Amino acid sequence: MRRAVLYARSRAMPASFAGLAVSMAVIWFLARDRWSEIPVSLALLVAIAVTAIGLSGQDTDLDRTAAIRWAPRRVLHLLLIGGLGAGAALLPRLWEAERVPVEVIVRNAGGLLGLAGIAAVLFGGAFGWTLPLFGFAVAFLVWATTSSTESAQLVITWLFQPAGVAEATWTAVALAVAGLGSYAVFGNRR
Repeated sequence: MRRAVLYARSRAMPASFAGLAVSMAVIWFLARDRWSEIPVSLALLVAIAVTAIGLSGQDTDLDRTAAIRWAPRRVLHLLLIGGLGAGAALLPRLWEAERVPVEVIVRNAGGLLGLAGIAAVLFGGAFGWTLPLFGFAVAFLVWATTSSTESAQLVITWLFQPAGVAEATWTAVALAVAGLGSYAVFGNRR
């Protein structure tokens, strides 16, 4: 068996990809008439949460003692998750009249991906979905209850800001860099 196949199976990638396909089909069906920033952000959240459960292997000690370089594999794994999430959110652009800007999709995918990486480092790979879900819930609650344009609120509600909002972009970039860097260096928690 090849190394890539073993890695994919140890990280539950086939099950994650099946869950991704089913969850995206449900979200696309439910939001078929209103594919705007909120359904796109929800689709990204679900895509990253479903695939982030495989950020740890079956045996953490075995992974740590393996004589291979894990940092490139970890970064590649996170980038694959982000690419799949962004692709799932971009796919409806082929048939939808109302199109969410690509900048918003890439920004949100990067930020949610960074949160997944941070969650894997702090709580373990099986809980890589926790911080993206928490970040989405907090951003949605603050966004839905207030209408201020202060910088602090723009940072908290970065997921729901339109394209071109510097605070939202820099928040997503900071989360992406922190998540990719910490997961690449430290890996998942035991």
